[in-house]
Amino acid sequence: MSKVSHEFSGALRTFAFWVANRTVGLPLLEGIDYSCIFEEPSALEATFAIYANVMEMDDDGKVLNAKWAEHRAAQYILMYVTGQKPEPPFEEWEDALHEPPNKRDVLPWPTDG
Repeated sequence: MSKVSHEFSGALRTFAFWVANRTVGLPLLEGIDYSCIFEEPSALEATFAIYANVMEMDDDGKVLNAKWAEHRAAQYILMYVTGQKPEPPFEEWEDALHEPPNKRDVLPWPTDG
C-alpha cells in the first residue's frame, strides 16, 4: 500500500491555503476578486481537479510541476470570473472530473487503544 508523498501533501496543502487566502496564481490573478468560487461548489471543485490532474510526480513522489499546476488552476479561475480563455486551451484530461472513491473505506478506521 502506498500513500501520497510528503511533497505532494505539502504542495496540495499550500495550494489550498493560497486558494482560501485569495493569493493563488499570482501574478495572473493579481487584483482579481475570485471570491465567487467559494459560493459555487462546482467552480471550486474544477479548480482543485485541474490542479490535481496537471500535477506530475516522479517515481519517488517528488513533485515536478507544482507552479504549472497552480498556474493552470489559476487560469481556470480567471476564465470562470472574467471569461478570459486560457492559453493554451485546456485539454480534456486537464479539467476532467474523475469519479470519487467508494463511500465506504476499504481500510478499517483506527480504533483507540
